[in-house]
Amino acid sequence: MASILNSSSLRRFMSLEFILGAVLLVVIVGAVVFSGWLFVDPSKISLSARLVPPLQNPAHLLGTDALGRDILARVANGGWISLQVGVISVVGSVVFGVGMGLVAGYYRGIWDVIVMRFADVQLALPFILLAITFVAILGGSLTNTIILLIVSQWVQYARLVRASVLSLREREFVLSAKAIGVADRHIILRHLLPNLLGPVIVLITLNVANNILLESSLTFLGLGVDPTIPSWGGMLAEGRTYLQTAWWISVVPGMAILLTVLGLNLIGDWLRDALDPAGRTNR
Repeated sequence: MASILNSSSLRRFMSLEFILGAVLLVVIVGAVVFSGWLFVDPSKISLSARLVPPLQNPAHLLGTDALGRDILARVANGGWISLQVGVISVVGSVVFGVGMGLVAGYYRGIWDVIVMRFADVQLALPFILLAITFVAILGGSLTNTIILLIVSQWVQYARLVRASVLSLREREFVLSAKAIGVADRHIILRHLLPNLLGPVIVLITLNVANNILLESSLTFLGLGVDPTIPSWGGMLAEGRTYLQTAWWISVVPGMAILLTVLGLNLIGDWLRDALDPAGRTNR
């Protein structure tokens, strides 16, 4: 039996989508984390080497921009911003959304009404309208972009967790814990929360990818981080005026976004299958 379980687990870990997703993320995250040691200074200007095409100069494998700055170095360095926004905003959304969902689903009553009506109002607001209003009031910055994404996405976690808690709170193990006088806090943390981790983890991986796309879109529109700070969205915005003469300025950061989101989505799809065997698709 143990050998069968081990071989089954090994097959899941050796699936093509997991391997491809993991390789993409390891390469991209490794390049971002070690960008300071692997690449030249991304802010170094060299007007004599401006708009060098990819693979034309060994010192600039992916070319240079209009100021002669190395594209590869800027993409690796700019990944810090996109990954920070993606990860930190999702962590904030999870903490706040899961907390609100647990309270609403477990206690019901007035708490459920308040949280869910507030969530309904939030869902009725288009994201771009919320972003424009937010930036107009507080201004565009890295911190404000993260706060904006937390405010706009906590509802997803709250609704997911609330729906699961409404089912779990009527299960025998919860009713038994209540019958013997176990405290509500203990029931929530020890009995309910562990049973919610599967769908929440899957949603986390998908939302990290989604938030990277949103940060890039907001920065491209001038609503995100400071344009003087290298970021993938900022590089896309800088390169749009050179699309016909220097396509690589926009294409390279665009490919970085594409591969990062692809890797995260592959891992998310694999996690969904691994954590929910009943809903696994046949491959």
